[in-house]
Amino acid sequence: MWIKCYEVLSWTVHLVTAIQRKDIFPYGTPNGDFILQNGDDETSKVLALKRPLYFYEAQFNELYVATNGIISAQDLPMEKQYVDDGFPTDFPVIAPFLSDIDTSKGKGAIYYRVTESPTLLNRVAHEVHRGFPDARFTPTHAIIATWENVAAYEEIARDAGQSDRLNTFQAVVAYDENNSYAIFLYPEDGLQFFGTRPKESYNVEIELPARVGFSRGEVAFLIFSRVEGPYYSVTNNEQSLKNLYQVGNTGVPGVWLFHIGSRYSFQNVVPASTGGALATPPPRGLETYESTTAEYPEAEYTAPFEEEEELEEGDYSPITDPDFHSPAIPEFHVNSHPDPEYPDRVPDPRNRPHPPPLEEVQPQAEAPQAVPRPEHTALEEHQNIESITSPNVSFFPSVIRYSTETKRTCAVFQQQCSQNAYCTDYPAGFCCHCRTGFYGNGWQCLPDGAPHRVNGKVSGTVIVGSTPVYLNSVDLHAYIVVSDGRAYTAISEVPENVGWALMPVAPIGEIFGWLFAMELPSGQAGFKITGAEFTRHAEVTFYPGNQKLTIVQTAQGLNSDNYMTVDTRLHGNVPFIAAGSTVQVEPYKDTYQYYPSVVTSASVREFTVVSAERGSETFTFQLRQNITYRDCHHGPRTGPETLQLTTERVFVMYVRDENILRYAITNKISSVGEPVLVNPCYAGTHDCDTTAQCLPGEGQQYLCQCATGYRGDGRNCYDVDECVEGLSQCGPHTQCVNLPGTHSCHCQCCTFGQMFYTIACCALDIDECRSQPCHPQATCTNTLGSFQCQCQPTFQGDGFQCFPSDGETQCEQHRDSLKGGFSPRGPRPVPGGFVPQCDEQGQYRALQCHGSTGHCWCVDSRGQERAGTRTPPSAPPTNCEKTDHRERPKTDCEHHRDSVQTTSPEGYPIVGAFVPQCDEHGQYRDLQCHGSTGHCWCVDNRGQERAGTRKAPGAGQPNCNEPGENSFITCLDSVQTTSPEGYPIVGAFVPQCDEHGQYRDLQCHGSTGHCWCVDNRGQERAGTRKAPGAGQPNCNEPDHRERPKTDLCERWRASLVDHYGGKPEPQHYLPQCDREGQFNPVQCYGDSSYCWCVDRDGREVAGTRSHDVVKPACIPTVAPPTMHPLPRPDMTPPPSGTFLLYAQGQQIGALPLKGTHMDLERSSTLLALHGSIVVGIDYDCREGKVYWTDLAGRTINRAKMEPGAEPETLINTGLTSPEGLAVDVQRRAMFWVDSTPDKIERANLDGSGRKTIFDTDLVNPRAIIVDSSTGTLYWTDWNREAPKIESSSVDGHNRKVLVKDGIGLPNALTFDTVMRHVCWADAGTKRLECIASDGTGRRVIHSNLNYPFSMVFYSNHFYFTDWRRDGVIALNRDNSQFTDEYIPDQRSHLYGVTVICRPCPSGGLSWDLQ
Repeated sequence: MWIKCYEVLSWTVHLVTAIQRKDIFPYGTPNGDFILQNGDDETSKVLALKRPLYFYEAQFNELYVATNGIISAQDLPMEKQYVDDGFPTDFPVIAPFLSDIDTSKGKGAIYYRVTESPTLLNRVAHEVHRGFPDARFTPTHAIIATWENVAAYEEIARDAGQSDRLNTFQAVVAYDENNSYAIFLYPEDGLQFFGTRPKESYNVEIELPARVGFSRGEVAFLIFSRVEGPYYSVTNNEQSLKNLYQVGNTGVPGVWLFHIGSRYSFQNVVPASTGGALATPPPRGLETYESTTAEYPEAEYTAPFEEEEELEEGDYSPITDPDFHSPAIPEFHVNSHPDPEYPDRVPDPRNRPHPPPLEEVQPQAEAPQAVPRPEHTALEEHQNIESITSPNVSFFPSVIRYSTETKRTCAVFQQQCSQNAYCTDYPAGFCCHCRTGFYGNGWQCLPDGAPHRVNGKVSGTVIVGSTPVYLNSVDLHAYIVVSDGRAYTAISEVPENVGWALMPVAPIGEIFGWLFAMELPSGQAGFKITGAEFTRHAEVTFYPGNQKLTIVQTAQGLNSDNYMTVDTRLHGNVPFIAAGSTVQVEPYKDTYQYYPSVVTSASVREFTVVSAERGSETFTFQLRQNITYRDCHHGPRTGPETLQLTTERVFVMYVRDENILRYAITNKISSVGEPVLVNPCYAGTHDCDTTAQCLPGEGQQYLCQCATGYRGDGRNCYDVDECVEGLSQCGPHTQCVNLPGTHSCHCQCCTFGQMFYTIACCALDIDECRSQPCHPQATCTNTLGSFQCQCQPTFQGDGFQCFPSDGETQCEQHRDSLKGGFSPRGPRPVPGGFVPQCDEQGQYRALQCHGSTGHCWCVDSRGQERAGTRTPPSAPPTNCEKTDHRERPKTDCEHHRDSVQTTSPEGYPIVGAFVPQCDEHGQYRDLQCHGSTGHCWCVDNRGQERAGTRKAPGAGQPNCNEPGENSFITCLDSVQTTSPEGYPIVGAFVPQCDEHGQYRDLQCHGSTGHCWCVDNRGQERAGTRKAPGAGQPNCNEPDHRERPKTDLCERWRASLVDHYGGKPEPQHYLPQCDREGQFNPVQCYGDSSYCWCVDRDGREVAGTRSHDVVKPACIPTVAPPTMHPLPRPDMTPPPSGTFLLYAQGQQIGALPLKGTHMDLERSSTLLALHGSIVVGIDYDCREGKVYWTDLAGRTINRAKMEPGAEPETLINTGLTSPEGLAVDVQRRAMFWVDSTPDKIERANLDGSGRKTIFDTDLVNPRAIIVDSSTGTLYWTDWNREAPKIESSSVDGHNRKVLVKDGIGLPNALTFDTVMRHVCWADAGTKRLECIASDGTGRRVIHSNLNYPFSMVFYSNHFYFTDWRRDGVIALNRDNSQFTDEYIPDQRSHLYGVTVICRPCPSGGLSWDLQ
């Protein structure tokens, strides 16, 4: 033991010296550093990271180093936009010393590099393990940035010289695939200035202190909005800046360590807590806190500090505890360690003195004091902190001023508070506070004294002995009697072998005891601090077996019943406990330490297991935990620093017959050492109702008071119905819903919970301009329910796209651009194009006329047609000068006509586009003619072609007034038996009409045999369809009630329509929903082409936003509903021969080929996969198996091409949006792209050996193919800003860009096995092109496609699925002619397509492996 003490003492003496310059990480050009260009506001070239870095919860693939003491995950704005402002910043920032630094004229240098040096990474790993003993962290990359002898920016006066104060500091950011850490290093003489003057101080002596910390930057909120993300400040005044080199949190003064990001749950930065300061005498009473773990006689332990090995120069001497093993959850963090003699005693942070000022520090050869972390303001918002001082005079906190121009205020954000809370503005922001009668953190408030319920799920893997047991979302329910601090927890469907073993793990339910503990006079229950949104990480270590179990519990708020939802994940090992055993847990006390945004505790528990086989045995376990939550620092801090949770009774049992695990605990919370009170309220011996509060009096006296929302005498209480009694706070257009002890208000039109709040009827407008949707050279104006973009005066455009005006007005530029288009050979006119007329000021003339058609109409100042003003050639033009002319909304015909694109964005005419003709009232003219083809036909009032009326050029015009044709206008108008190109549509459904031309109630499909009932519009009545042989439905039964609008998209849309007064205008945004109420995968703003993709919850998919003629290629993530009964998903292969396989959402279809022609009559369903969205598809000809990706199920599957074969799921984890799939027959491997995490992966054909090939430089990967003969991969990336086609070897080597110019949406990709060319079909350029694998010989096969999605090559033909036609189209490679078309009876998008040729082609290769 004396040897141990000597080692500890010698280690302490070694660490009291502040870090020296020679001890920071090696830097400079000899170490491979880049040097940042000298200047006042410089930013490095992008540092591309080989692996993504997690900063907070987000992934970043590149970093930038800037002059002003920061590292950012995105290119920086000009310094004036951030250098003089406080945290948070608008962009992601790692700030070792954010200030106005200047390296001009040789004033210092800034070095930076990305390194994979094992020596340096090992040093980082030891530093992290020192500060976070529980972290499982093996860094793979590190970024080192060093600011050496840099100066503050100074405006040199004539009578003053430059300051000689220079700073040197360093930042190291290291990461692995799961976590990121940052180390800030400040050598002993490194900081000589602590602030800088703003450039625009106008001779006023103002100096701004440097900022040190981390800021996530703005994050997406709703669809168009962005809000400030979390941030963490290390410093807030001059003394805390001086502490940077006087103090440390790793045991070494000047060295600071932080956990800054994780791929798992991550709310805010967590600092290390080892402590470290220049040596001072230890405070009395703290000499015993040097041990890192409690000592147990049952286990053997090695001395925690071994003799230091001699290191090579440049290495660092790490100190770690070899006895502590890394837990499974890397975020776990413990702030203190228990006393080995008194395991439940934890140092009180209030007894830890702050470090003395620098001038008082005297070197001592004694143990260092435990120094708290520097004052930090996590989740706090300081705006423009300014400290007014004289030159070279210290800062004074008393003169700090806050600029509130941009702070978040109650006026804007009050709706974030609970309905039972009030909002208070403070100088730096707002906070929510629960009203009298309620308790919580202001974001969530519950009625005082009322019992509470918790619901949730338990998942994870628990190893009992050596047997893993899986818990798959079993139910957890808890009931808490708040007035007594009693918490009952039940977990159902727990397998027996793990049920007995989990009995000692009462900490699962302990969190509810802490949240709702009985409060002694100085105590505060946890719910008042965390509310209903927090994450708890706990680790239980059992002795003597040293098994470890991690517990992660995530509280997700209050549900519609005002109950909390908590999900629990378990992972690790627990000791085996024999069936039938009982477990007794002794009462205990646990000390909780409170910091901003985090609560921690550590304690040791004792439990006894009584079994028939072994009798009574006593064991122990150590519990270490932290609870992270959202904190509000704007208001005064009144929370505790340390509290004691006393658990008086613990009851645990496993009910074998019901498979239920139960915990019951009774808790009280108080200050540490508070004397035991015997009042019945505190002893739990009162007779108050469970829905009442016990109010203690003197001695044994007490009073029972019904909880808020209840009435009675306190011994018998009943719920008050606030809705019936008119006591609710609900406003107009809302519905009051009574809840136990309280009520909730729901908008009658919509309620979107925590995501969308209540949008329309609750009159909450979203400021879309916060997300900056407009062009950078445009101004955004928010309006109620919408926004407007307008180009700045010197720019022209629609606000989404702005271009320099070059002195021309918008009308003049519009006119000049249309007088002559541009081709590669120079200017050329656009025949028959409309050219606007401008007045002498260059503005649009109020009356515009089309020179070719003779139509005239009025326009507004932006040149937009005013609805209802268009006149035909024979009619007099509208008087556009009338100011009282009321514009009527556009009709369907006018919308149709105006939406037709006659020119591309580049100015090329779109040849052959049909433009409908509307009459003077905006209705479709009965006779429509195609100006390019010469065909004419009659239409109904919806613009739908009337069957049998089409006439070819030269055949005259149809008579649209003939009674014979008109009598069937209602029923037969919608029938199309031929395509617009004249191809017959085989198997088309023809509706049956009665003698009056109306739809018959019963309709049957002549080809499929299905029958169903329709309404008077011919629309199928839900639930009436019957299959062949099932009889005919009874269409005389009453109609089924319309499905209520219960889906989020419909509710949101209905609320916005109501919000717009029932008459939304073209510029208003309305969610586009499908027939089942789900979000359409592509969403557009009003009538514009400003579109983007969304996921199943309506959230925007990054990288898909565009303002283009062609909408983005979005794939739905919600499978369409199916009719019951459902057939089994059995394989029904077609006859032998060659055929195409195509994916159509919930099924895979087969289309036989006769030579190169599609045999339409023999098409069939190969596999019905209800609830799926099949996207990528390929075939292994060697084993005769088809492979596919399922976007809805997020799986990769296969099935053998044999009758009755069932699907087999190969991969069902770690997939988000699996799309393109390719099978390498020769190497027995498959490759796929995942378009949400943007990566390419591979695995063996049985799903084993999975690994990631590429996860960088991808934005929207879609198609992937493999040339098995050469082992080459090809894939497309339809990144809207930089689309490309790339290639590499199948093992990920030799990656290169094959095509990047002249492409738009390269959806489809295939390999011409004859010409050895890579070919793609582009939905943006509308072209099918091919190129040699070496990038030469590019040629266009066809230039007028519709919307291709996937493609395969066979013989001399391309076969591609088309989203415009919803079919498969065949194209001859040699003559570029369409040869065939197949449109399935069930119209919906088709996705992947491949060809099946049996047996395998020569060499075992399939024809195309997409």
